[in-house]
Amino acid sequence: MRNGPDIAQIAALIGDPARANMLTAMMSGKALTAGELAREAGISPQTASSHLKKLLEGRLIRVRGQGRHKYYGLSGGDVAHVLENLMGLAAGRGHLRTRTGPHDAEMRAARVCYNHLAGSRGVQMFTAMQARGYLDAADDAVSLTPKGVQFCTSFGIDLDGLGRSRAPLCRPCLDWSERETHLAGKLGRALLARMEEINWLARKPDSRIIRFTRAGALEFDALFST
Repeated sequence: MRNGPDIAQIAALIGDPARANMLTAMMSGKALTAGELAREAGISPQTASSHLKKLLEGRLIRVRGQGRHKYYGLSGGDVAHVLENLMGLAAGRGHLRTRTGPHDAEMRAARVCYNHLAGSRGVQMFTAMQARGYLDAADDAVSLTPKGVQFCTSFGIDLDGLGRSRAPLCRPCLDWSERETHLAGKLGRALLARMEEINWLARKPDSRIIRFTRAGALEFDALFST
């Protein structure tokens, strides 16, 4: 392409295995240090610094200082959205780096995708909300219905507070393991945060995996049965 967006430059940034591992680690939504990202990528701190500089220049990540430390994270949900879609494309074409095992089963069941719920649980929630008339999904766009507003309010979501941000309230995100849609956007993040707040689930330390409590799983299934 002679004119228009330079997709080759973005693809080259993501395509390096070390940088891909670092970006995937940031999909948890947590800010990570250069040392933590170096360990995730299996490279030296010096090499990690070089990769982080390129990702910063490409505006795929951002950095924030806190005292003597610097913390890195994805520059926005649009980057996470592209990464999740690429994971789905890779999985669909059989490009998997490890054999499926217990860890993979947990990742496929429930995981963080840039601070919203993904995996089979995320797809279950989206499907149930759509079936119950809480979400209107058509032509790759998702919106919250009046019935959905009532549901979210009763679940403890402050929709007025969410409206102060320019980010989309609802956004469809193609789940890489399920190949179906889960809910992203401000509402997706708020729902996950609310479930954490009421102790339905917890994030596995140093991982994107989400683990439901026994009571939380029962409550989730009752609320989002399909």
